[in-house]
Amino acid sequence: MPALLIRLDHNPFHHGTLGAVRSLGRAGIEVHTLVESPASPVNRSRYLHRAHEWPSGGPSAALLFETLRRTAERIGRPAVLIPMDDVSAIAAGELAGRLSGAFLMPHQQPDLPQEVADKAQLAEVCRSAGVPHPLTVIPGSGAEAAAAAQDLGLPVIAKWSRPWLLPRATALRSTTLVRTADAARLLYEQTAQAGSPLLLQRRLSGGRGTDWFFHGYFGADPGCLVGGSGRKELSWPVGAGLTAVGTWLPNLEVEAAARQLAERLDYRGILDLDFRRDTATGTYHLLDFNPRPGAQFRLFTDRTGLDVVRALHLDLTGRPVAATRPVPGRIFVVENYALLSGLAAAAAARPWTAERPPRTGVRYRNAETAWFAADDPAPFSAMAAAWLGQGGRKGLRRLRPLLRPAPAR
Repeated sequence: MPALLIRLDHNPFHHGTLGAVRSLGRAGIEVHTLVESPASPVNRSRYLHRAHEWPSGGPSAALLFETLRRTAERIGRPAVLIPMDDVSAIAAGELAGRLSGAFLMPHQQPDLPQEVADKAQLAEVCRSAGVPHPLTVIPGSGAEAAAAAQDLGLPVIAKWSRPWLLPRATALRSTTLVRTADAARLLYEQTAQAGSPLLLQRRLSGGRGTDWFFHGYFGADPGCLVGGSGRKELSWPVGAGLTAVGTWLPNLEVEAAARQLAERLDYRGILDLDFRRDTATGTYHLLDFNPRPGAQFRLFTDRTGLDVVRALHLDLTGRPVAATRPVPGRIFVVENYALLSGLAAAAAARPWTAERPPRTGVRYRNAETAWFAADDPAPFSAMAAAWLGQGGRKGLRRLRPLLRPAPAR
């Protein structure tokens, strides 16, 4: 049975989509994509059967349904539908009933993907499930935002509840470090432009080795069929961005919290959870719940090649998912973002190489790069050419403040 990967987010450098194309294609599955542009580096992969193009116009529910219906006709037979970003996961959940027969998806409540992706609702979900979550305040005015920032203890983390609603042509970011009460007030005043409420969260004391994540697939039968925990060694942007270098490391607390939350929600499908360990208390707090594969999901590829995307395809097509054979110590490197993160760390006079794992007998090994693959080199070449022209300039703009000499004390 073929697979269709969809992504509504306009991100030509989304390496997770390429990872899914390669994973399924190497297993002999016919892979189709529906992404922002036929010129995407992802569509250069030799493992891609066909790239379908989005029609012009905004991604409304009606347009999405019609596009998927026509894509299903072109494919010619039922396919496994795999959303690769939050917007696609939310839309697919809402359209699941109307798309049955054309696409296979995990059976769960249609509004569950939006509930967990919404950062305001996630705070309530964690509270009811007993999973630690940073103290969060939803201010109702600019004055309340300034007061809440003071009460939480500056600096604080500011997040938009539904970041997928942020306009593309805006300087607003989904997550911002707010250093003053006045900055919190000014940020709140842009709520109408952001399209969703502003959240202020207490900043957890952290540092290197405190950011963790969990990827898993929960099938029709209760329980996690495939899953693992990993540590973020480098990120971009530094300290609050996506994983640039990650390591597969067992963490019983993170894994237990992830399973507890998924089972409480009766969650079905692939999930990607972000945690941070508060160094002051040692507690792991859930920061984000992504109802789809994380971009670094290929980190958790076992000795047989099984990952969460392959597990989803096996399970939905009625085939057994074998017990995983973990590879603790496995490394995943995103070449372009690791380069920027390494430069930023070097500018701050910090060693940029991955931190040594704890003394548990785990060794770094079996590294995989996000873009380069000897059996599929074309996407790397296309990414490098596009990124040096577009993404590289944007990355260097973010890097420039870090390269300036610090003011004398």
